[in-house]
Amino acid sequence: MLRLAAQSLYSRRFTAALTVLSIGLAVALLLGVERVREQARDGFASTVSGVDVIAGARTSGQNLLLTSVFHAGTPTNNLSWASYRWLASRPSVAWSVPLALGDSHRGYRVAGTGTELFTHFRYGRDRSLQFAVGRRFDAADEVVLGAEVARRLNYRLEHKLVLSHGSGELGLVQHAANAFRITGILAPTATPLDRAVLVPLDGLDVIHAETASDDPLQQALGGAGVAAPAARSVSAVLLGLRQRTAALTLQREINEYPSEPLTAILPGVSLLELWQTLSTLEQSMRLISALVVAVGLTGMMTALLTSFDGRRRELAILRSVGAGPRHIVSLICAEAAFLAALGILLGNVLLYAGLAAAREWLARRLGLELGFGAPQQDEWWKMAAVLLAAIVVALVPAIRAYRQSLADGLTFRS
Repeated sequence: MLRLAAQSLYSRRFTAALTVLSIGLAVALLLGVERVREQARDGFASTVSGVDVIAGARTSGQNLLLTSVFHAGTPTNNLSWASYRWLASRPSVAWSVPLALGDSHRGYRVAGTGTELFTHFRYGRDRSLQFAVGRRFDAADEVVLGAEVARRLNYRLEHKLVLSHGSGELGLVQHAANAFRITGILAPTATPLDRAVLVPLDGLDVIHAETASDDPLQQALGGAGVAAPAARSVSAVLLGLRQRTAALTLQREINEYPSEPLTAILPGVSLLELWQTLSTLEQSMRLISALVVAVGLTGMMTALLTSFDGRRRELAILRSVGAGPRHIVSLICAEAAFLAALGILLGNVLLYAGLAAAREWLARRLGLELGFGAPQQDEWWKMAAVLLAAIVVALVPAIRAYRQSLADGLTFRS
């Protein structure tokens, strides 16, 4: 029966090839979407890698995560420099990276920080920051750009730029008196750092002090503006611990800090919680891939039904030589199994060919490191489900086939 099914498909090889192609494309999309979805989830959860605790002024954990990691939204408040020094001096803390947010440049967020960021910050699978060109900042008037900022604004090394107070394309106040010189451009990371403008905290102190000294209210009070670092404040602090087992203890200690209301979060846990809020997008991706597979299988059923009228004499002859309903159903289902198996094989070939062609681009532009290994157990189950679904779908033309009478088949005229 299997040999007969193969020969029957070969006699209709053009139509069979189109059916195999449609199933192959559907399977390639199904497996590809699943790999992209899983990698996107893993990449999202590792937007920051090696940061054990994030601390900031009292706010919700999600808001602190969005402002400090994704540079989205506006910090509800800042924590004082004294609190930052207290955080950095905790015995369990190995290193700390301060972040001062609130300024922008042509719609891109500015993050004031220290050189510790380039040493300790990790993303993805424990990958460190690399420079595409240039170096980190060492002086107050120097700036480092994320890859997307430099590309979109067409900036190069030694170019000078002016920051704005506030977010948005234009900002609220232009710090025109203090221009920053570009000393480095980061390599793409597929993280929010690609869209960040990194400046030293000393540079922010200078422009904010001059802005404050120009304020009529400050002049009326006789103030000379803020003094750095005594009155400096930061939006959030990234902390790396000597031992990760101390994270919960430090989190509780920060949340109960008596001198100032603070909030501490564990970024890995918070990132997974945030991903859960995006589960609708994840389910939508799965639904789209399932619908594409359904369309491919429907095309196969249509092809089998369309070819049925031309095969009624063939099936009638098989019935006349003793083939019963079970044999006819087995023949049609075997053909469907052949088509589905070939489509699954073609789908894997297309998937790996696509990975080979686009893997480097996806890693560079989107940070998706798609695996090139053998199919995982979950993928085997999906392919088995496609094969089983193809056999079930084939029951529709199979039932129609065996119900046709022998006399109808022998007297059929085209």
